[in-house]
Amino acid sequence: MASSKIPHVAVIGAGIAGLRCSDVLARSGVRVTLFEARDRIGGRVHQLESGGHLMDMGPNWIHGTKGNPIMHLAEKTGTVVMEPEENQALFDTEGKRRSDAEAVDLSSKLWEMIVDAFKYSDEQSAEIDPQLSLYEFFKSKLDEEKGLDRRKRDDLLHEAQMWGPFVGDAVERQSLKFFFLEECIEGENVFVASTYKNILKEVGRTATNKEKVNLRLQTPVAHFDTTHSEDNKVTITTSSGEKATFDDIIVTCPLGWLKHNHVNAFTPPLPPRLAAAISSITYGRLEKLYVTFPSAFWLSPSNDQNDPADLSSYPIFTHFHDPTYVPHAKDEAWNQSVVSLAHLPPPASHSTLLFYIYGACGTHLVNSIKDLPQHSEEYNTKLNTFAHPFYSLLPNYNPTTPSCKPTSFLATTWQADPFAGNGSYCNFQIGFEHGDEDIECMRDAGGLTDQGLWLAGEHTAPFIALGTTTGAWWSGEGVARRICKKYGIDVAKEEDAALEVNGVNGEIGKKELDKEKMDGANLSGLAI
Repeated sequence: MASSKIPHVAVIGAGIAGLRCSDVLARSGVRVTLFEARDRIGGRVHQLESGGHLMDMGPNWIHGTKGNPIMHLAEKTGTVVMEPEENQALFDTEGKRRSDAEAVDLSSKLWEMIVDAFKYSDEQSAEIDPQLSLYEFFKSKLDEEKGLDRRKRDDLLHEAQMWGPFVGDAVERQSLKFFFLEECIEGENVFVASTYKNILKEVGRTATNKEKVNLRLQTPVAHFDTTHSEDNKVTITTSSGEKATFDDIIVTCPLGWLKHNHVNAFTPPLPPRLAAAISSITYGRLEKLYVTFPSAFWLSPSNDQNDPADLSSYPIFTHFHDPTYVPHAKDEAWNQSVVSLAHLPPPASHSTLLFYIYGACGTHLVNSIKDLPQHSEEYNTKLNTFAHPFYSLLPNYNPTTPSCKPTSFLATTWQADPFAGNGSYCNFQIGFEHGDEDIECMRDAGGLTDQGLWLAGEHTAPFIALGTTTGAWWSGEGVARRICKKYGIDVAKEEDAALEVNGVNGEIGKKELDKEKMDGANLSGLAI
């Protein structure tokens, strides 16, 4: 029942969900203490410098521009974004560059199959075997095509594996049954050229204001106790043993953290249905590698003295199909999706190649460098050993030319980061039986909201924003609004009218999703 009480609320985790939740609560007059295990805000939205340039270690993209609050924040903060050309270069499994026509043909055919798979998943989810993978769907579609020669079929299956970086793990393990949950907001997917730095600063403006929020950095929370005392409080215990009581607690820790810790971190134990949901939903293993060169050797020189490189001479995207020329286990696809940051609009452009590395390949890379100091000689050598077989295939490469020798390396190691949950963002793999119900269960914290425990994060987002920064924002806002409603508190109006909630507030369900069918061409991915 609503009351006039002003509650004291603990928000656990200063990622996008925690920052947005704290912002809405604090501006509405709620007393907020925000606990963050790291020495900074942002969670997986984070930047580091390499080669004199700032690099996003977390998300690079904004998924869908129509009514997307993150896109609005980009515009508000002067963040430079770009909608990349869809053309790509393609190197086959032997390291031979295919013609541009072949690359376009294979990519177009893959997207046709992606759209078919999305529609099939959306319409037939209830009947689909939970063990059926997206990759098996692709194989079956190709088996139905008459006159398809073996080479073209193999090419298409290798191109299908390029979906791995979108979901952060192998397409062979991607659930067909719940592939429809990969849908995202309408509009284009745009690359955040000048990084998320200014967006993060704006999102964290309230949380870093000492007069509005009590921000506790470097304070990991290890335990939550919802065994109510006479004053109806819930209790947290930090890793140092400090205890504190609150009226409500919002846990925005990543899904991976919940999976690793939910058994021991909650008293009493979480309800079986909630524990099952946390255990069932999977998360990806997407990592990033930035390789910076003195100049973008893969581009041809321009005749214009004011423009030293011809951006039209080579596309922004390069796909490397699973390489036979790089030793690795045969049952692990090591295909690479690479973005040329030289194609970004100035002044954001720089001569860097961004590798999206996922699954077993990502695990291999992380294990090789996780204990090494960044930018140390051994660190650089390990990363160059990995990247060289790929970048050495690019146009104009010459091992004796200084412009072809990397000057800096930087890679993510999210799989070795316990605060990130040892992985990236949520995805939906084979064996998943009750996907939409599991997500809805987490949104309601298994019924524990009445006891003061709430969950938020990209894994509890609206279906059209799962696994994205936008989803984290909406989930944090949705919980904040529900807490205000619980205590009869009016939610503060936004200082920026364009950020007023537009009906997608973390409580959307599949029925609502069905009202706005998409064509499947705008699917989520590369969220981290």
